[in-house]
Amino acid sequence: MAPMVHGLEAKYYGKIKFAFLDADDANTDSFQRALGFYYQPEFYLLDANGKVLKKFIGYTSQEDFEAEFAKYIQ
Repeated sequence: MAPMVHGLEAKYYGKIKFAFLDADDANTDSFQRALGFYYQPEFYLLDANGKVLKKFIGYTSQEDFEAEFAKYIQ
């Protein structure tokens, strides 16, 4: 999924900020717990205040991501 997600990152540059979290890095444990992480892959769409707007679990298509992005991009 990484190539697709990186393609979305390039497509939405300046509109959506992408951040990548290494789930195997112990330094991210508290952040993972705060998000409710439990499965790889997981993706979170957050607002500017860090509130989870949408949580994607498992394989997610580009179309599904973009449909959700469209709800929040103006």
